[in-house]
Amino acid sequence: MPGGFRTVCPLILASASPRRQRFLRELGLVFTIVPAAVDEQNRPGEGPEEYVLRLAGEKALAVAAHHDQACILAADTIVVLAGEILGKPADAAHAEAMLGKMSGAWHEVWTAYCLCRQSDRVMVKQAVCTRVLFRPLTADLCRAYVLTGEPLDKAGSYGLQGRGGFLVEKIDGSYSNVIGLPVAEVITDLLRLGMIAPNI
Repeated sequence: MPGGFRTVCPLILASASPRRQRFLRELGLVFTIVPAAVDEQNRPGEGPEEYVLRLAGEKALAVAAHHDQACILAADTIVVLAGEILGKPADAAHAEAMLGKMSGAWHEVWTAYCLCRQSDRVMVKQAVCTRVLFRPLTADLCRAYVLTGEPLDKAGSYGLQGRGGFLVEKIDGSYSNVIGLPVAEVITDLLRLGMIAPNI
């Protein structure tokens, strides 16, 4: 049954993120998953936007090196609180501490994505920022949420699309960006580059 989008060239998602996979599937796209392994250490003096753009580009190129005819989509998401990049928590105690710091405060979620195709040297990168306000949280609320296990594999220790939705009071910007992929921007670029087309 038509509808959504179709791929014009083989599409590879360079990510193991189930959330990014779900976004693409819901759009009707057929793709393969080839997670990219790159060093994710933040370099000295590297700002949040520069950092996520570099990682998205490195992930895309790492996969493209072995799939030069395919269209590669790679992405990276970070949470930034008062200039500090918050990655995934090391353990439950770290997750609780992170949530406590974010209580009642605005933070930024940066997602960068990279689209590339080696065969004709196409490469596009873009970073999108969404501001998120947490409601005030007690230590017990933080602990109860961490005990669900949901925050332990997520940047900033929360998942907006899951149980962590109750943490958020306000969002300024793209909702899907907070979950891990700025869908409107990604689809716009995929269409512009001729990597996908409406499925009619």
